[in-house]
Amino acid sequence: MKCIRVRFAAVAIFCVIAAGTMPSASRGGLVAAWAQNLGQRDVSGSVVEGSSEPVAGSTVFLKNQKTKSIRSYTSTKDGRFHFAQVNMSDDYDLWAEKDSRKTAVKTVSSWDTRKEFEVELKLK
Repeated sequence: MKCIRVRFAAVAIFCVIAAGTMPSASRGGLVAAWAQNLGQRDVSGSVVEGSSEPVAGSTVFLKNQKTKSIRSYTSTKDGRFHFAQVNMSDDYDLWAEKDSRKTAVKTVSSWDTRKEFEVELKLK
């Protein structure tokens, strides 16, 4: 059994078992796909009401699904929000709240390789 170890953030170690069960092209593709998710992205968008009117002053939450840590942002007068330096190797829940109304929860997935994640959150 042969392992390829790739370190990131000085903590996690990714090991691909190179036993004869996986063709060599698949092993390389798996490592390449995983390596694409290293780094950071920006998560931004707008908060709107059902009629697509921007909602100023809503609180937008970004929750790390693994660590449960939450970042928040108050939307601007044009309903915009922005989170910088979001770790691409983690999954996040994203939603907004204002005056006891809440949007549906969107997922920012580690499988999504976009460096700029843009979304519209609609208050119900």
